[in-house]
Amino acid sequence: MESPELSFTLAYVVLSFCFVFTPNEFRSAGLTIQNLFSSWLGSEDVGFIQYHIRRTSITIVVHSALPLGYYMGMCVAAPEKNLVNIYQVGDSWRAFLLLSLCLQSVSWIIVFYWSRRRWHNHPISKVLQAHVQPPFSSWGSVAVSINTEFRHIDKFATGAPGARVIVTDTWVLKVTTYHIYMALQSDCHVTVTESTQHHLSPDSASPTEILTLRVDSINPAVTPFNIKYVLSRQNGTSRVKTKRNQIVFPTRSRLNSAEYAELREKLRAPIRNSPNVVIHRTLGELFLETFKAQVDLNQPYALPHGQELEPCIGCMQVPANAKLVTLCHEAETDDDDSDCQQCHCRPMWCLLCLGRWFASRLDEQTPETWLSSRVPCPTCRAKFCILDVCAVQ
Repeated sequence: MESPELSFTLAYVVLSFCFVFTPNEFRSAGLTIQNLFSSWLGSEDVGFIQYHIRRTSITIVVHSALPLGYYMGMCVAAPEKNLVNIYQVGDSWRAFLLLSLCLQSVSWIIVFYWSRRRWHNHPISKVLQAHVQPPFSSWGSVAVSINTEFRHIDKFATGAPGARVIVTDTWVLKVTTYHIYMALQSDCHVTVTESTQHHLSPDSASPTEILTLRVDSINPAVTPFNIKYVLSRQNGTSRVKTKRNQIVFPTRSRLNSAEYAELREKLRAPIRNSPNVVIHRTLGELFLETFKAQVDLNQPYALPHGQELEPCIGCMQVPANAKLVTLCHEAETDDDDSDCQQCHCRPMWCLLCLGRWFASRLDEQTPETWLSSRVPCPTCRAKFCILDVCAVQ
Protein backbone atom coordinates (compact mmCIF):
# COMPACT_ATOMS: atom_id res chain seq x y z
CA MET A 1 0.00 0.00 0.00
CA GLU A 2 1.36 3.37 -0.97
CA SER A 3 2.31 5.74 1.81
CA PRO A 4 0.53 9.11 2.13
CA GLU A 5 3.87 10.82 1.59
CA LEU A 6 4.42 9.19 -1.82
CA SER A 7 0.82 9.73 -2.90
CA PHE A 8 0.93 13.41 -2.00
CA THR A 9 4.30 13.86 -3.73
CA LEU A 10 3.09 12.33 -6.98
CA ALA A 11 -0.16 14.29 -6.92
CA TYR A 12 1.61 17.57 -6.13
CA VAL A 13 4.18 17.09 -8.90
CA VAL A 14 1.46 16.40 -11.47
CA LEU A 15 -0.69 19.32 -10.35
CA SER A 16 2.30 21.67 -10.27
CA PHE A 17 3.34 20.63 -13.76
CA CYS A 18 -0.19 21.19 -15.04
CA PHE A 19 -0.37 24.55 -13.29
CA VAL A 20 2.87 25.76 -14.90
CA PHE A 21 2.23 24.24 -18.36
CA THR A 22 -1.51 24.77 -18.30
CA PRO A 23 -3.42 22.15 -20.35
CA ASN A 24 -6.85 22.79 -21.80
CA GLU A 25 -8.56 20.97 -18.93
CA PHE A 26 -7.03 23.24 -16.31
CA ARG A 27 -7.83 26.29 -18.41
CA SER A 28 -11.45 25.22 -18.75
CA ALA A 29 -11.66 24.78 -14.97
CA GLY A 30 -10.25 28.28 -14.40
CA LEU A 31 -7.04 27.06 -12.74
CA THR A 32 -4.80 29.67 -14.37
CA ILE A 33 -2.92 32.74 -13.23
CA GLN A 34 -5.13 34.90 -15.42
CA ASN A 35 -8.33 33.64 -13.82
CA LEU A 36 -7.21 33.32 -10.19
CA PHE A 37 -5.79 36.87 -10.09
CA SER A 38 -8.18 38.49 -12.57
CA SER A 39 -9.27 41.18 -10.12
CA TRP A 40 -5.68 42.43 -9.71
CA LEU A 41 -4.56 41.95 -13.30
CA GLY A 42 -7.36 44.01 -14.78
CA SER A 43 -8.49 43.83 -18.40
CA GLU A 44 -6.15 42.86 -21.23
CA ASP A 45 -8.25 44.84 -23.71
CA VAL A 46 -7.99 48.06 -21.70
CA GLY A 47 -4.21 47.97 -21.15
CA PHE A 48 -2.43 45.12 -22.94
CA ILE A 49 1.12 46.00 -21.86
CA GLN A 50 0.17 46.84 -18.26
CA TYR A 51 -1.82 43.63 -18.02
CA HIS A 52 1.08 41.43 -19.08
CA ILE A 53 3.58 43.28 -16.89
CA ARG A 54 1.43 42.40 -13.90
CA ARG A 55 0.73 38.89 -15.21
CA THR A 56 4.40 37.96 -15.68
CA SER A 57 5.27 39.39 -12.26
CA ILE A 58 2.60 37.47 -10.38
CA THR A 59 3.43 34.34 -12.41
CA ILE A 60 7.04 34.36 -11.19
CA VAL A 61 5.93 34.85 -7.59
CA VAL A 62 3.35 32.06 -7.72
CA HIS A 63 5.54 29.57 -9.56
CA SER A 64 8.44 30.16 -7.17
CA ALA A 65 6.09 29.43 -4.26
CA LEU A 66 5.39 25.87 -5.45
CA PRO A 67 8.33 24.27 -3.55
CA LEU A 68 7.26 26.05 -0.36
CA GLY A 69 3.70 24.87 -0.96
CA TYR A 70 4.97 21.31 -1.20
CA TYR A 71 6.67 21.58 2.19
CA MET A 72 3.54 23.02 3.78
CA GLY A 73 1.43 20.30 2.21
CA MET A 74 3.75 17.62 3.57
CA CYS A 75 3.17 19.03 7.03
CA VAL A 76 -0.45 17.96 6.66
CA ALA A 77 0.00 14.83 4.52
CA ALA A 78 2.72 13.33 6.76
CA PRO A 79 2.21 14.66 10.30
CA GLU A 80 4.40 11.88 11.72
CA LYS A 81 7.45 13.63 10.24
CA ASN A 82 6.75 16.65 12.46
CA LEU A 83 7.86 19.05 9.71
CA VAL A 84 6.20 21.94 11.54
CA ASN A 85 9.04 21.96 14.05
CA ILE A 86 12.03 22.91 11.90
CA TYR A 87 14.44 22.23 14.77
CA GLN A 88 13.56 18.54 14.85
CA VAL A 89 13.43 17.72 11.14
CA GLY A 90 16.26 16.11 9.21
CA ASP A 91 18.99 18.04 7.46
CA SER A 92 17.55 17.30 4.00
CA TRP A 93 14.13 18.72 4.88
CA ARG A 94 15.71 21.73 6.59
CA ALA A 95 17.82 22.41 3.47
CA PHE A 96 14.74 22.04 1.24
CA LEU A 97 12.79 24.52 3.39
CA LEU A 98 15.67 26.98 3.35
CA LEU A 99 15.98 26.70 -0.44
CA SER A 100 12.22 27.18 -0.86
CA LEU A 101 12.22 30.30 1.32
CA CYS A 102 15.21 31.70 -0.57
CA LEU A 103 13.54 31.08 -3.91
CA GLN A 104 10.37 32.80 -2.76
CA SER A 105 12.32 35.74 -1.31
CA VAL A 106 14.34 36.17 -4.50
CA SER A 107 11.16 36.24 -6.58
CA TRP A 108 9.72 39.04 -4.43
CA ILE A 109 12.99 40.98 -4.63
CA ILE A 110 12.98 40.64 -8.43
CA VAL A 111 9.38 41.84 -8.71
CA PHE A 112 10.11 44.73 -6.36
CA TYR A 113 13.07 45.73 -8.50
CA TRP A 114 10.92 45.54 -11.64
CA SER A 115 8.24 47.75 -10.10
CA ARG A 116 10.61 50.63 -9.34
CA ARG A 117 10.16 53.80 -11.42
CA ARG A 118 6.71 52.67 -12.54
CA TRP A 119 7.88 49.27 -13.85
CA HIS A 120 10.72 50.83 -15.81
CA ASN A 121 13.01 47.88 -14.96
CA HIS A 122 10.60 45.15 -16.08
CA PRO A 123 11.85 43.00 -19.01
CA ILE A 124 8.77 43.96 -21.06
CA SER A 125 9.59 47.63 -20.46
CA LYS A 126 13.14 46.94 -21.64
CA VAL A 127 11.75 45.48 -24.86
CA LEU A 128 9.58 48.56 -25.31
CA GLN A 129 12.62 50.80 -24.81
CA ALA A 130 14.34 49.06 -27.73
CA HIS A 131 11.64 50.49 -30.01
CA VAL A 132 12.03 54.11 -28.87
CA GLN A 133 12.67 55.81 -32.19
CA PRO A 134 10.60 58.17 -34.34
CA PRO A 135 7.64 58.38 -34.22
CA PHE A 136 7.84 57.02 -30.63
CA SER A 137 9.37 59.42 -28.12
CA SER A 138 9.40 57.07 -25.11
CA TRP A 139 8.63 53.49 -24.17
CA GLY A 140 5.32 54.74 -22.80
CA SER A 141 4.28 55.90 -26.27
CA VAL A 142 5.26 52.49 -27.63
CA ALA A 143 3.01 50.87 -25.01
CA VAL A 144 0.14 53.19 -25.96
CA SER A 145 0.52 52.21 -29.62
CA ILE A 146 0.38 48.50 -28.81
CA ASN A 147 -2.56 48.95 -26.40
CA THR A 148 -4.52 50.87 -29.03
CA GLU A 149 -3.90 48.41 -31.85
CA PHE A 150 -4.67 45.42 -29.65
CA ARG A 151 -8.19 46.77 -29.22
CA HIS A 152 -8.74 46.77 -32.98
CA ILE A 153 -11.15 44.11 -34.18
CA ASP A 154 -9.12 43.28 -37.29
CA LYS A 155 -6.02 42.05 -35.44
CA PHE A 156 -4.78 38.49 -35.86
CA ALA A 157 -4.62 36.59 -32.57
CA THR A 158 -4.35 32.89 -31.88
CA GLY A 159 -3.11 30.52 -29.21
CA ALA A 160 -3.52 29.97 -25.49
CA PRO A 161 -2.96 32.88 -23.03
CA GLY A 162 0.55 31.66 -22.23
CA ALA A 163 1.53 31.02 -25.85
CA ARG A 164 -0.14 33.54 -28.13
CA VAL A 165 0.73 35.06 -31.48
CA ILE A 166 -0.73 38.51 -32.16
CA VAL A 167 -0.29 40.53 -35.35
CA THR A 168 -1.67 44.06 -35.64
CA ASP A 169 -1.28 46.64 -38.37
CA THR A 170 2.07 47.74 -36.91
CA TRP A 171 3.29 45.04 -34.52
CA VAL A 172 4.13 41.34 -34.40
CA LEU A 173 3.81 40.01 -30.83
CA LYS A 174 4.52 36.66 -29.21
CA VAL A 175 3.21 36.21 -25.66
CA THR A 176 4.88 33.58 -23.48
CA THR A 177 4.52 32.62 -19.84
CA TYR A 178 7.20 35.00 -18.55
CA HIS A 179 7.82 37.42 -21.40
CA ILE A 180 6.54 39.19 -24.53
CA TYR A 181 8.52 39.33 -27.75
CA MET A 182 7.67 42.11 -30.17
CA ALA A 183 8.80 43.55 -33.48
CA LEU A 184 7.67 46.38 -35.72
CA GLN A 185 6.20 45.10 -38.96
CA SER A 186 8.05 47.80 -40.90
CA ASP A 187 11.38 46.65 -39.41
CA CYS A 188 11.01 42.88 -39.44
CA HIS A 189 11.08 40.03 -41.90
CA VAL A 190 9.76 36.50 -41.42
CA THR A 191 11.69 33.47 -42.60
CA VAL A 192 10.82 29.76 -42.60
CA THR A 193 13.94 28.25 -41.04
CA GLU A 194 12.90 24.64 -40.47
CA SER A 195 10.40 22.13 -41.79
CA THR A 196 9.87 18.74 -40.18
CA GLN A 197 7.37 16.03 -40.99
CA HIS A 198 5.86 13.62 -38.48
CA HIS A 199 3.76 10.63 -39.44
CA LEU A 200 2.31 10.46 -35.92
CA SER A 201 1.29 13.34 -33.66
CA PRO A 202 -0.02 13.39 -30.07
CA ASP A 203 -2.70 15.84 -31.22
CA SER A 204 -3.90 14.04 -34.35
CA ALA A 205 -3.80 10.61 -35.98
CA SER A 206 -2.97 12.16 -39.35
CA PRO A 207 0.52 13.12 -40.57
CA THR A 208 1.78 16.48 -39.37
CA GLU A 209 4.21 19.05 -40.74
CA ILE A 210 5.77 21.59 -38.37
CA LEU A 211 7.28 24.80 -39.70
CA THR A 212 9.45 27.14 -37.67
CA LEU A 213 9.01 30.81 -38.57
CA ARG A 214 11.75 33.15 -37.38
CA VAL A 215 10.90 36.83 -36.89
CA ASP A 216 14.00 39.02 -37.25
CA SER A 217 14.20 42.80 -36.97
CA ILE A 218 16.65 45.22 -38.55
CA ASN A 219 16.77 46.84 -35.12
CA PRO A 220 19.77 45.17 -33.38
CA ALA A 221 18.23 45.78 -29.96
CA VAL A 222 15.23 43.58 -30.76
CA THR A 223 15.57 39.89 -29.89
CA PRO A 224 14.53 37.49 -32.69
CA PHE A 225 11.85 34.95 -31.85
CA ASN A 226 10.26 31.86 -33.39
CA ILE A 227 6.68 30.90 -34.19
CA LYS A 228 5.67 27.27 -34.65
CA TYR A 229 3.26 26.50 -37.47
CA VAL A 230 1.60 23.07 -37.28
CA LEU A 231 -0.15 21.63 -40.34
CA SER A 232 -2.20 18.46 -40.02
CA ARG A 233 -2.84 16.48 -43.20
CA GLN A 234 -5.76 14.15 -43.72
CA ASN A 235 -6.90 12.74 -47.07
CA GLY A 236 -4.76 15.29 -48.88
CA THR A 237 -6.35 18.41 -47.39
CA SER A 238 -5.59 20.68 -44.48
CA ARG A 239 -7.43 20.03 -41.25
CA VAL A 240 -7.53 21.98 -38.02
CA LYS A 241 -6.25 19.87 -35.16
CA THR A 242 -8.75 18.67 -32.56
CA LYS A 243 -7.68 17.96 -29.00
CA ARG A 244 -10.59 16.04 -27.51
CA ASN A 245 -9.94 13.49 -24.77
CA GLN A 246 -6.28 14.53 -24.68
CA ILE A 247 -4.20 16.68 -22.39
CA VAL A 248 -2.32 19.16 -24.52
CA PHE A 249 0.33 21.45 -23.04
CA PRO A 250 0.63 24.64 -25.17
CA THR A 251 4.30 25.32 -24.44
CA ARG A 252 4.85 26.89 -27.87
CA SER A 253 2.91 29.28 -30.04
CA ARG A 254 1.38 27.12 -32.73
CA LEU A 255 -0.85 27.86 -35.73
CA ASN A 256 -3.08 25.57 -37.75
CA SER A 257 -3.23 25.80 -41.53
CA ALA A 258 -6.24 28.15 -41.69
CA GLU A 259 -4.65 30.54 -39.19
CA TYR A 260 -1.38 30.43 -41.09
CA ALA A 261 -3.15 31.74 -44.20
CA GLU A 262 -4.62 34.59 -42.15
CA LEU A 263 -1.19 35.32 -40.68
CA ARG A 264 0.32 35.64 -44.16
CA GLU A 265 -2.41 38.08 -45.15
CA LYS A 266 -1.94 40.22 -42.03
CA LEU A 267 1.84 40.44 -42.38
CA ARG A 268 3.02 43.26 -44.61
CA ALA A 269 6.23 41.55 -45.64
CA PRO A 270 6.15 38.18 -47.44
CA ILE A 271 7.28 35.05 -45.64
CA ARG A 272 10.61 33.92 -47.06
CA ASN A 273 12.01 30.42 -47.20
CA SER A 274 15.51 29.54 -46.08
CA PRO A 275 17.64 27.51 -48.49
CA ASN A 276 16.97 23.76 -48.44
CA VAL A 277 13.64 24.23 -46.62
CA VAL A 278 10.79 22.58 -48.50
CA ILE A 279 7.20 23.35 -47.52
CA HIS A 280 4.84 20.56 -48.50
CA ARG A 281 1.61 22.26 -49.49
CA THR A 282 -1.71 20.45 -49.19
CA LEU A 283 -4.20 19.97 -52.00
CA GLY A 284 -6.56 22.28 -50.14
CA GLU A 285 -4.03 25.10 -50.15
CA LEU A 286 -3.20 24.52 -53.81
CA PHE A 287 -6.90 24.59 -54.67
CA LEU A 288 -7.44 27.90 -52.88
CA GLU A 289 -4.50 29.39 -54.77
CA THR A 290 -5.91 28.13 -58.09
CA PHE A 291 -9.36 29.40 -57.08
CA LYS A 292 -8.00 32.92 -56.54
CA ALA A 293 -6.03 32.82 -59.79
CA GLN A 294 -9.11 31.79 -61.79
CA VAL A 295 -11.26 34.50 -60.20
CA ASP A 296 -8.67 37.07 -61.23
CA LEU A 297 -9.15 35.89 -64.83
CA ASN A 298 -12.95 36.05 -64.65
CA GLN A 299 -14.90 39.12 -65.65
CA PRO A 300 -15.03 41.57 -62.69
CA TYR A 301 -18.33 42.70 -61.23
CA ALA A 302 -19.00 46.44 -61.25
CA LEU A 303 -20.70 47.51 -58.04
CA PRO A 304 -23.84 49.58 -58.75
CA HIS A 305 -23.60 53.27 -58.00
CA GLY A 306 -24.59 54.08 -54.41
CA GLN A 307 -24.22 50.50 -53.12
CA GLU A 308 -21.65 50.02 -50.37
CA LEU A 309 -19.76 46.86 -49.56
CA GLU A 310 -20.63 45.29 -46.22
CA PRO A 311 -18.26 43.17 -44.12
CA CYS A 312 -17.96 39.53 -45.13
CA ILE A 313 -20.49 37.50 -43.14
CA GLY A 314 -18.00 34.63 -42.98
CA CYS A 315 -15.05 36.30 -41.27
CA MET A 316 -16.43 39.80 -40.47
CA GLN A 317 -12.92 41.19 -41.01
CA VAL A 318 -12.70 42.24 -44.66
CA PRO A 319 -15.29 43.70 -47.08
CA ALA A 320 -17.40 41.29 -49.13
CA ASN A 321 -15.45 41.45 -52.39
CA ALA A 322 -16.93 38.47 -54.30
CA LYS A 323 -20.15 38.21 -56.34
CA LEU A 324 -21.72 35.21 -58.10
CA VAL A 325 -22.66 35.96 -61.71
CA THR A 326 -23.58 33.19 -64.18
CA LEU A 327 -20.86 33.47 -66.82
CA CYS A 328 -20.11 29.87 -67.81
CA HIS A 329 -21.40 28.74 -71.21
CA GLU A 330 -23.19 25.71 -69.81
CA ALA A 331 -25.79 27.79 -67.95
CA GLU A 332 -28.55 27.67 -70.57
CA THR A 333 -31.49 26.72 -68.38
CA ASP A 334 -32.33 26.62 -64.71
CA ASP A 335 -34.39 23.48 -65.12
CA ASP A 336 -31.41 21.18 -65.52
CA ASP A 337 -30.23 20.31 -62.07
CA SER A 338 -26.64 19.92 -63.26
CA ASP A 339 -26.33 23.47 -64.70
CA CYS A 340 -25.24 26.63 -62.97
CA GLN A 341 -28.03 28.87 -61.75
CA GLN A 342 -28.33 32.59 -61.45
CA CYS A 343 -27.58 33.94 -57.96
CA HIS A 344 -29.44 37.11 -57.02
CA CYS A 345 -27.63 37.69 -53.73
CA ARG A 346 -25.74 40.92 -53.21
CA PRO A 347 -22.00 40.64 -52.40
CA MET A 348 -21.93 39.07 -48.94
CA TRP A 349 -18.71 37.01 -48.88
CA CYS A 350 -15.03 37.73 -49.32
CA LEU A 351 -13.07 35.73 -51.88
CA LEU A 352 -11.16 33.69 -49.28
CA CYS A 353 -14.29 32.64 -47.35
CA LEU A 354 -16.13 31.80 -50.57
CA GLY A 355 -13.16 29.69 -51.68
CA ARG A 356 -13.16 27.85 -48.37
CA TRP A 357 -16.90 27.26 -48.71
CA PHE A 358 -16.38 25.90 -52.23
CA ALA A 359 -13.61 23.58 -51.02
CA SER A 360 -15.70 22.31 -48.09
CA ARG A 361 -18.42 21.08 -50.47
CA LEU A 362 -16.06 19.02 -52.64
CA ASP A 363 -15.48 15.28 -52.58
CA GLU A 364 -12.05 14.68 -51.03
CA GLN A 365 -11.76 11.31 -52.77
CA THR A 366 -11.93 12.80 -56.28
CA PRO A 367 -9.65 15.86 -56.37
CA GLU A 368 -9.42 15.63 -60.17
CA THR A 369 -13.04 16.89 -60.38
CA TRP A 370 -12.67 19.87 -58.04
CA LEU A 371 -12.11 22.57 -60.67
CA SER A 372 -15.13 21.45 -62.72
CA SER A 373 -17.45 20.96 -59.75
CA ARG A 374 -20.54 22.98 -58.91
CA VAL A 375 -21.58 23.81 -55.37
CA PRO A 376 -24.59 25.66 -53.93
CA CYS A 377 -24.38 29.32 -52.97
CA PRO A 378 -23.89 29.54 -49.19
CA THR A 379 -26.83 31.97 -49.00
CA CYS A 380 -29.47 31.10 -51.63
CA ARG A 381 -28.27 27.59 -52.64
CA ALA A 382 -28.10 28.42 -56.36
CA LYS A 383 -25.47 26.22 -57.98
CA PHE A 384 -22.32 27.87 -59.34
CA CYS A 385 -18.87 26.95 -60.60
CA ILE A 386 -15.49 28.66 -60.39
CA LEU A 387 -16.14 30.56 -63.65
CA ASP A 388 -19.13 32.28 -62.00
CA VAL A 389 -17.13 33.88 -59.17
CA CYS A 390 -16.37 37.53 -59.89
CA ALA A 391 -14.24 40.00 -57.97
CA VAL A 392 -16.08 43.16 -57.01
CA GLN A 393 -14.68 46.42 -58.33
